[in-house]
Amino acid sequence: QLQLVESGGGLVQPGGSLRLSCVASGFSIERYALAWFRQVPGKEREEVSCLTGSSKRFRYADFVQGRFTISRDNAKNTAYLEMNSLKSEDTAVYYCAAAPGPCPDYYGMDYWGKGTPVTVSS
Repeated sequence: QLQLVESGGGLVQPGGSLRLSCVASGFSIERYALAWFRQVPGKEREEVSCLTGSSKRFRYADFVQGRFTISRDNAKNTAYLEMNSLKSEDTAVYYCAAAPGPCPDYYGMDYWGKGTPVTVSS
């Protein structure tokens, strides 16, 4: 069974940090682009970052502003999102997604996790 499982979300104060993890099972992520999206109730899901299988190409949403870092460990079949200097507006459910080849847009993602909630509040 092909599956992505996120973890690492939680409650953090503004200015704090979190590290999200996404473990894949049932397939090897080596040739897959891995992405992080987020969604707030009532709003569309938006991409945060995407990293190709080779880790040679990546992109970040404008709102990241150098605060987040996407990475992957193909040997562990895991992707990460290191989030620093968190703001209240970063509060959302964060989802991991995967697609073969280069980073596609939202509609090109083949596999999705169920999400991990992140709340930034004092």
